[in-house]
Amino acid sequence: MDLPDDEQAFLRDLVKASRQKIHAVKWTDRDGSKRQTVLSQPEVVRLNTIASRLRISKEELLRQAAHIPVAKLPPKPPAVGNQE
Repeated sequence: MDLPDDEQAFLRDLVKASRQKIHAVKWTDRDGSKRQTVLSQPEVVRLNTIASRLRISKEELLRQAAHIPVAKLPPKPPAVGNQE
């Protein structure tokens, strides 16, 4: 395929991820909504490690994580247009 390197890397990673076993974790969001999060093998290992260290379940960890504020992005600079 004649694609830029970044697109080839994206597609390669996409195929690699699709070949991995996925893990669905059911949990309840902070507003009471039932959620199901699909994780890759490395993600579920890391989630298990954190949950184990805190001595809580994966489900409880995700519920508590829902309370973590979303990081705010810096404001975008104003667009510079062609002013004639």
